[in-house]
Amino acid sequence: MYNQGAVEGAANTESGSRIFVYEVVGLRQNEETDQTNYPIRKSGSVFIRVPYNRMNQEMRRITRLGGKIISIQPASVLEQLNGHAAVVDAASGETASGGGNGQATPVKATSEVKGFAKPQAEEQPKNKDTKGNTMTQAKAKKAHADVPVNTYRPNAPFIGKCISNDPLVGESGIGIVQHIKFDLSGSDLKYIEGQSIGIIPPGLDKNGKPEKLRLYSIASTRHGDDVDDKTVSLCVRQLEYKHPETSETVYGVCSTHLCFLKPGDEVKITGPVGKEMLLPDDPEANVIMMATGTGIAPMRAYLWRMFKDAERAANPNYQFKGFSWLIFGVPTTPNILYKEELEEMQQKYPDNFRLTYAISREQKNAQGGRMYIQDRVAEHADELWQLIKNEKTHTYICGLRGMEDGIDAALTAAAAKEDVTWSDYQKEIKKAGRWHVETY
Repeated sequence: MYNQGAVEGAANTESGSRIFVYEVVGLRQNEETDQTNYPIRKSGSVFIRVPYNRMNQEMRRITRLGGKIISIQPASVLEQLNGHAAVVDAASGETASGGGNGQATPVKATSEVKGFAKPQAEEQPKNKDTKGNTMTQAKAKKAHADVPVNTYRPNAPFIGKCISNDPLVGESGIGIVQHIKFDLSGSDLKYIEGQSIGIIPPGLDKNGKPEKLRLYSIASTRHGDDVDDKTVSLCVRQLEYKHPETSETVYGVCSTHLCFLKPGDEVKITGPVGKEMLLPDDPEANVIMMATGTGIAPMRAYLWRMFKDAERAANPNYQFKGFSWLIFGVPTTPNILYKEELEEMQQKYPDNFRLTYAISREQKNAQGGRMYIQDRVAEHADELWQLIKNEKTHTYICGLRGMEDGIDAALTAAAAKEDVTWSDYQKEIKKAGRWHVETY
């Protein structure tokens, strides 16, 4: 999740211009971002560094992208408060989150969490939409004390090696998305489903400083794709977008580095981090998964743990007997990541796994527009609502933040049929640890 953090650099001293930082919420999926793959990753808030002479221009650009500026601070003030972290640079259009499924974090060795410069238990989920509902990453729970966190830090990463790097987008699909497997042999890095690892790309940034790490959701189970406890896998999309002023094509630093790794190439790995997206231990739980694009990464890990034969054999104390439902949004059929895996599991476990696609550029919603994931949720809102009311049900949302308003609207209507206020109910299940969100 591209989370709050401190601001890198107080000002652009070379140019002599003052630098301000916009805190922005609400950048969402729409016609423009659907076409350009706008590079904001996993965010309740994003922080955009803006030179004084471009403040008005950047305000207009944020408005066009559906965003709302909730605070403006001099960069120097935020640096004094928080130290070093990553922001989106409005002048260059580049984002420190780099990859399509990554996020930036502080490089301070004392940082404990995904993108925050304070311990995860202190996270404050304060960003709300205009209706007062919030669906950003919830406050981390004090539970899961035994979950491994920060075995490797930015100042002492583990040097792993790429084992394989395979394309996930089919012919005529949009963009480059890769499934990348890394060798963890010789490391102490252990993780569980729903966590992330950090990747530090090589080289220096535009300010001549070492590149910061980006966090990527892990796409494999705790045992790895080979079920030998020696690997970790990522699902990474190469970030590609047009510079807002020059229209030049810009590629993400870290995502490009990862997408073109060759077997044997070394990579700096940190982590693991994250306790928000963990699966319940109950094998009879119900699991609702809503994902867009590379937001499928943690969902794949869950599904492997639930349904893969080798995984089930490796986990005799966890034999999933509940019900899981994946609603997966992609732009085109060739962009259905892990399509063969998903459909094989659905065929093998039809009573336990339901698979629903929302293919935006090929399917139409009820109004004749593009079929996004929120439209599928609206179609099945009553059924989902009944499932969500079950105390054994956990809901996981990962991907584009633009789906949130539609999900809220659909579940609001379904709950209202029973005189239940969805926003209040959502707070209750979030507090109970049954509503899990990472959006960007």
